[in-house]
Amino acid sequence: MMSKRLLAAQTTRKLIRTSSTLHSKAAPAVMSQPQIEMPECEHRPAAYNGPSYEQILETRKNHLTPNLVAHFKKPLVIHAGHMQWLYDHEGRRYLDMFGGIVTVSVGHCHPKVNQALSEQISKLWHTTNIYMHPKIHEYAERLAAKFPGNLKAVCFVNSGSEANDLAMLMARLHTGNQDILTFRNAYHGMSPYTMGLTAHSTWRYPLPGVNNGILHVMNPDPYQGIWGGSACRDSPVQTTRSCSCAPDNCQAGTNYYNELEQTFKYSLPRGKVAAMFAESIQGVGGTVQFPKGYLKRAAALVRANGGLFVADEVQTGFGRTGDHFWGFEAHDYTPDIVTMAKGIGNGFPLAAVVTTPEIAASLGMALHFNTYGGNPMASAVGMAVLDVIEEEQLQLNSLEVGNYFLKCLEELQQRFELIGDVRGKGLMIGVELVNDRETRAPLAAPHVLDIWETCKDMGVLFGRGGLNGNVLSFRPPLCLSYEDVEFALHILETVFVEHMNKRPRSWRTITTRNRGTH
Repeated sequence: MMSKRLLAAQTTRKLIRTSSTLHSKAAPAVMSQPQIEMPECEHRPAAYNGPSYEQILETRKNHLTPNLVAHFKKPLVIHAGHMQWLYDHEGRRYLDMFGGIVTVSVGHCHPKVNQALSEQISKLWHTTNIYMHPKIHEYAERLAAKFPGNLKAVCFVNSGSEANDLAMLMARLHTGNQDILTFRNAYHGMSPYTMGLTAHSTWRYPLPGVNNGILHVMNPDPYQGIWGGSACRDSPVQTTRSCSCAPDNCQAGTNYYNELEQTFKYSLPRGKVAAMFAESIQGVGGTVQFPKGYLKRAAALVRANGGLFVADEVQTGFGRTGDHFWGFEAHDYTPDIVTMAKGIGNGFPLAAVVTTPEIAASLGMALHFNTYGGNPMASAVGMAVLDVIEEEQLQLNSLEVGNYFLKCLEELQQRFELIGDVRGKGLMIGVELVNDRETRAPLAAPHVLDIWETCKDMGVLFGRGGLNGNVLSFRPPLCLSYEDVEFALHILETVFVEHMNKRPRSWRTITTRNRGTH
């Protein structure tokens, strides 16, 4: 049941809607509106006592590499966290709707995870796996139990890039083939090996050999792609593009699959593919969901040509999408290799590759070693994360709170022309901002940044995704509450109204248009 605070918050948002002067002839630049207070939090972090803001900026400039780019015009110094909340060096509290880039799964400094780490630190930090220690064995058994079929062999590493790097190696060794496919708009890491998989020009260095044996195929995007319609996605919210498909027969998915077949016919050696990689929902690419049934058919095609199908669950795993523990389960297929990171450790450096014993056996061809993979501390943290997800029913919370958030965002879309698309599942949500709904052209960066900055100033942090950085990315800790959602919605609504009031009158007319068919 929803709390009295939530009901009051909803009432306030309704007042805002009815009192909005968005369509009036004299919309003010700044509107006077009822305010929703930030939800209460009893946690009080200790006062910050580190280096000054100026010292941090100076150190960053002189001693950290320039690839570490901070968010916001005036970057935040975050010194404490508690569950879904972050605190800056001046004591201000923020609702964290990005979760350290989808990494904080059960909540910042969750007491059970903290306790598990503290207890392990007092016993044993590190031995490497030349000696047996109990935690890696206990954790491997717990993690393997979460997978269907024969996905029972676990190899622990430290990051998503490492996991995908290892999956590439396994696939090539096991099949004896070289060619690997991935989607345009995909992100699978930034190691020299996985950079080839990542298909964003903004994330690629001009180095020889990066694309060695890697092909980027057409991205089956129902919103921005060539084909798409109103029944394509496995999501509570669909695109506003029209189509005549039956719910169980997505023609856009068939069209994209036919394009994939063309790649196999013309660009690959017959029957000699190593693998295809796919995120269950594209994360860095802007929360892009694929047409229903597409990945299942793609996996069958890859296997028919001698390859393995790799599910990248770095962002979508561990209950993030709500209806399933793993994102690939919603696509109705079982992959040959699964990679995972981020939410697996709630912020602790931990990642893993899970595959079948037959595929894992390929690593026995030579010595292969990871110094820190599955160390006692990481294994203790990983088990505690699994415990919390189960005990606090966070997958269910992700489903219920996420669906509520998505439907409320869909209501905002109906009111604000700059919202081109709302998509996602559970608490993996994207809102694509556009300059024009007809063309789906992205909202220009200065406008997106203005919205992003203002929301930060009002206490809500979220990310940005997509090649143009115009997709608002919501990936909060899975403990997010309905009250938190109402607060975030209020801030977004307020900022959208203020932004629209700054724009020409053509932006203030809400229209509904059909933009293309199958």
